Amino acid sequence: MGVRNYLIEGVSCTGKTSVCKELRRRGYHAINGDRELAYQGDPETGEPLDGLGHENHIWRVYDVRALVDKHDEPVTFFCGGSRNFPKFIDLFDGVFVLDVDLDTLNRRLDGRPEEEWGGRPAERALIVRLHRTKEDAPRNGVALDATAPLASVVDEILRRVMLAPSK
Repeated sequence: MGVRNYLIEGVSCTGKTSVCKELRRRGYHAINGDRELAYQGDPETGEPLDGLGHENHIWRVYDVRALVDKHDEPVTFFCGGSRNFPKFIDLFDGVFVLDVDLDTLNRRLDGRPEEEWGGRPAERALIVRLHRTKEDAPRNGVALDATAPLASVVDEILRRVMLAPSK
């Protein structure tokens, strides 16, 4: 929806939702892709699938394209993870990948309730593996240290897109 559009990615518990909320609090246009664009589907075809699976957590490509084509805002941040990001990553002016150290990741996962993604042992093991291998992260993304305080992480994103941080 912005004249410029940025993707903010990262494995679970790196702070994508928190960054989205903080950007909104500061008055920036931010879309929580995990809540507003995501569904369970085949990452190649987009065909909806039943059940839950990390590998099938995808975004509606048509909706991403439609939002990017609108120019109602000077900048829009798309925050969240998607297994089909290669289908639309070329639409973004930049990509940020939030990253934390393993201790921080484990501490944040400890706070997840069992019914939330990452709260079950198998999900947690997958998140730790993805953190280690970076296999789910966009390769062209700018890595950001998300162990810093939230305000600092958002300030750094805004600095890199050349927007003055506003508190």
